[in-house]
Amino acid sequence: MLPNRINLVTLGVANVAQATEFYQRLGWKPSSSSNESVTFFQSNGTVLGLYGRGPLAEDAQVEDSAPGFSGIALAVNFNSEAEVNEAFTHAVASGAKPLKTPQKVFWGGYSGYFADPDGHVWELAHNPFAPLDEQGWMTMPE
Repeated sequence: MLPNRINLVTLGVANVAQATEFYQRLGWKPSSSSNESVTFFQSNGTVLGLYGRGPLAEDAQVEDSAPGFSGIALAVNFNSEAEVNEAFTHAVASGAKPLKTPQKVFWGGYSGYFADPDGHVWELAHNPFAPLDEQGWMTMPE
């Protein structure tokens, strides 16, 4: 049986040092377990890893295809629309490429999208139907 959890998300990046600098500008602190080949950022219960794109493809035994939309978006949720706006402005000022300015969305929430320097898509959202708990964890109804 596969446990219902995600422990680590690894992004394949063109340059680990440059990608690390971008995420540090966002305010994320690398773990002391990081080295020149890989950077780890501790999050609430999940770790984000940055690893070379070629070596990651090799490790997974898949072809390193051209960067582009992969059908995946990572998301950070916030308690309010104002927090989304502030985080979006900060991400763009840190070097992110704006994809969609934060706005009210069809499902009743509020969100915007940016891409990191390697093209990985991030959503910044306020979801009034899934509030964050005291630790910042997203909670879904059972």
